[in-house]
Amino acid sequence: MADEKLRYSDAELQEFKQLIQDKIAKAENDLGLIKESFINNQNNGTDDTSPTFKAFEEGAETLSKEQNAILASRQEKFVRDLKHALIRIQNKTYGICRVTGKLIPKERLRAVPHATLSIEAKNMQR
Repeated sequence: MADEKLRYSDAELQEFKQLIQDKIAKAENDLGLIKESFINNQNNGTDDTSPTFKAFEEGAETLSKEQNAILASRQEKFVRDLKHALIRIQNKTYGICRVTGKLIPKERLRAVPHATLSIEAKNMQR
């Protein structure tokens, strides 16, 4: 156990930093699209339809905006979590489980780069 790594090397951290920066760029782009669709107030030419269909259309539009608001909120949290991961990289604490203190496997960090818990710690939460 004496040879167990306590943290990832600077080269490994740099690799994760690039992965996270790429994910942030994509996530911010996706967030922009969601917000654009949320703000988009164009109607689809329903002004001349019967009142019954207009009511259905308005209900669907409200539901769609609510769903977009939820998506935008989740996406904002994802971006925030990724940015916090960059701070952990800068502090050289990235990839260390906050419960067990052990290194989170690279495979998990590649799949969930903002993870702060190992699978072992995550399972203990259940």
